[in-house]
Amino acid sequence: MTIEVCAYSLESCINAQAGGAGRVELCGGLGEGGTTPSAGLIEVVRQHIDIQLFVMIRPRGGDFVYDVFEEEIMRKDIDLAKKLGANGVVLGILLPDGQVDVARTKALVDYAYPMKVTFHRAFDLTPDPMKALKAVIETGAERILTSGLKPSALEGIDLLQKLSKEAGKSIEIMAGSGVSHHNAAQLKEAGVHALHLTAKAFRPARQKYFPADISMAGGIPDERSVLYSDLGLIEAIVQVVSD
Repeated sequence: MTIEVCAYSLESCINAQAGGAGRVELCGGLGEGGTTPSAGLIEVVRQHIDIQLFVMIRPRGGDFVYDVFEEEIMRKDIDLAKKLGANGVVLGILLPDGQVDVARTKALVDYAYPMKVTFHRAFDLTPDPMKALKAVIETGAERILTSGLKPSALEGIDLLQKLSKEAGKSIEIMAGSGVSHHNAAQLKEAGVHALHLTAKAFRPARQKYFPADISMAGGIPDERSVLYSDLGLIEAIVQVVSD
């Protein structure tokens, strides 16, 4: 079973490889749930890790209905990911009613070739998961990242099991959201093909002085701490799925 680490920094990517993960999903935009990382980050990460590297292609936070300009940005970012040595990209486009936009997503899957494509958790915003499963298969994507349409994968485990059974060998089902070494065995038993986690931990910022009433993003983490993927947590989940 492949363990994929969702990483926002070089430090996290290095920890992912050292901990035994098989793949990194590289993102920017932590506070927006993951957006396209910078070209500089992609390039430096590729220089420092040998495991599979998939790059998030999401031009902004918010919904997954994109206009033609945003779609063009996605194509340019796919070009960059390919040029910088990524093995794959992570993307997805929906229609206003929440259905998978098969035509536009397939066009991006074809455009990304020979890189592979993961359809991200836009899947969890669709109204009919079995219909969405067939639609994503039609796009040619290699896998789906999903929490089973619930806030966490453990809560969505029944649907994850159904999706995995229905998918068969047509597409991989990767469980994400709230995944850890505490629930990895249950999710593995449900039949999913891969597990996706941030393995998040926080360390104090190097900076010591901060004004009391100012925050750049107004969220967590703020400037007083730095999120990273913890080596010990990655090793722990790798050990669980290897047993």
